[in-house]
Amino acid sequence: MSDSLQQSEKLRGEEAIIRLLAPLAQGYPGAFGLEDDCALVTAEPGTKLVLKTDPIAEGVHFLAGDAPEDVAWKALAVNVSDLAAKGAKPIGYLMALSFPEAPAQDWMVRFAAGLRTAQERFGCHLIGGDTDRRPGPLSVTITVVGSVPQGRMVRRGSAKPGEAIFVSGTLGDATLGLALRKTPGLAKAWGLSTEEEAYLRQRYLRPEPRLELAPALRAHASAAMDISDGLAKDLGRMCAASGCGASVRFAGLPLSAAGAKALAAEPDLCRRVVTGGDDYEILAAVPTSEAPAFQAAAAQAGAPVTRIGSMCAGTGVVVEGLDGRPMSLDHPGWDHF
Repeated sequence: MSDSLQQSEKLRGEEAIIRLLAPLAQGYPGAFGLEDDCALVTAEPGTKLVLKTDPIAEGVHFLAGDAPEDVAWKALAVNVSDLAAKGAKPIGYLMALSFPEAPAQDWMVRFAAGLRTAQERFGCHLIGGDTDRRPGPLSVTITVVGSVPQGRMVRRGSAKPGEAIFVSGTLGDATLGLALRKTPGLAKAWGLSTEEEAYLRQRYLRPEPRLELAPALRAHASAAMDISDGLAKDLGRMCAASGCGASVRFAGLPLSAAGAKALAAEPDLCRRVVTGGDDYEILAAVPTSEAPAFQAAAAQAGAPVTRIGSMCAGTGVVVEGLDGRPMSLDHPGWDHF
């Protein structure tokens, strides 16, 4: 039995679960209070709907015993992050919950509270979904629905050679936070303070979708996507879709103070920063003529970006290491298979 579900009295029946989730639909008429089989979504005039599904599962995207509030936040945040990269805003989301056993009431109450916090932060509502019981770990599958001005969605496959490559925020924090959770004593080995350790752990548990960047991306970016499986892998995906290559300098990557301290203590972590997943930052290709305006718009929105390299002719991604030579990356990033 999953440790994450071993709390308080078990809920009996799907209706009991739905009753706890129904308040999350309040404020969205097309959700019908979760009392119907389907929801109605209407696009605002001049916009198109944007949809994304990204599930999370215990043991893969979160650990047994993680706080239900954190699981809920992450389940919604990883989907909203993709909308942000497309220049879209979230409207609502469908959710399918798969339990290995009946969930405890306390766990569900806290999970619903975490969802409420996340959806209030991201500006959307629960509009439908389903629950079931099946062998295997607890999983949460969310399909988020967003909107974008017609003809303005930012694709991943429209970058061009010579364009500047930008990323939002800092890279590597989440993968370092996961390492801290899995390896006792690592914070001490890296010389981290209690606050720095907590920061890296939180970056893994609660990714922050960069929704505030959406207008700047629509106005200035040629291509964009979020970084979920590692910078090298996701930039490689952008290159493959765009028919070009990319050159990046590790020295130019934005690092948090905590991340920089960890790398100073263990330089081999450079590869983990480049290939580790769960950043959920925005990766964008921007024409050089638009780069200053993009940086200014991002800063004004409170989501500063950093130029890390350039798109180029050819194929593949080259990451120049601190020694000036291309980094050897046998595994460019996370892959489920």
